[in-house]
Amino acid sequence: MDWEQNFRPIFNRTEDRVKILKEDFMGIDLAYAMGTQPGGGGGQGSSLMTFLPIIFIFVIFYFLLIRPQQKQKKEHQNLLANLKVGDNVLTAGGIFGRVTGLKDDKVTVEISDKVRVKVSRGHIAGVVKQDVLKAD
Repeated sequence: MDWEQNFRPIFNRTEDRVKILKEDFMGIDLAYAMGTQPGGGGGQGSSLMTFLPIIFIFVIFYFLLIRPQQKQKKEHQNLLANLKVGDNVLTAGGIFGRVTGLKDDKVTVEISDKVRVKVSRGHIAGVVKQDVLKAD
């Protein structure tokens, strides 16, 4: 009978099960020991540390997304304000032409000989350096 007790699986012995359970829960005890005291003993430092990642993410978004977009919008507004008759432009729809008339919110663009279209000023994508009405 002695040999049967030696060959039983390790989990059938009560003392081995208790030892394994103590080792498993040791990490939980450590986590509770590192936590704040009951009753709100955390203080101001912990609340600042809670919001610090959110503040950090907002700063990253500002410098990577918001600021470049505002800069690009300002450059486009300057382009539209400095638009003059005779400029070769590209519309947002991909049409090249020469500005023949300007009004407050409309631009008349000549896209071919004696073919003129009126375009919203905001839909001028950019000024092109080359003469777009030359025959290719």
